[in-house]
Amino acid sequence: MDIRLSQCFIAVDDHDQALAFYRDALGLEVRNDVAFEGMRWVTLGSPSQPEVEIVLEPPLADPGASPADRRTMAELLAKGMLRGVIFATDDCDATFERIRASGAEVLQEPIDQPYGVRDCAFRDPAGNMLRFAQRAGA
Repeated sequence: MDIRLSQCFIAVDDHDQALAFYRDALGLEVRNDVAFEGMRWVTLGSPSQPEVEIVLEPPLADPGASPADRRTMAELLAKGMLRGVIFATDDCDATFERIRASGAEVLQEPIDQPYGVRDCAFRDPAGNMLRFAQRAGA
């Protein structure tokens, strides 16, 4: 049995800002942009990984969610409490400089970690933490 990652979801509060960041600063390609029941989903991916997609979705993508639950999720997103993703890169320092030049909020400059990667971290426009990791020796 072969199990592979197909999609992951990142909550965003402004799809246009998020799209500019993920497409323009990170270089991901837009694969789909769908509106449904007052919500929007934008699917992006790396050209080098056509089988993996990142879906930018509302903080609570459930049309039946209560207003209180929507507020709670929006508050958690604003605090940066929802999980982001870790991207692999073959050059952490160059990736860092490219993303920093876009004006993204820097959380951590490139550093060699004791667990075998060199990584850096940013916040996307919605407050999600994104890490960019280069394996040691890569």
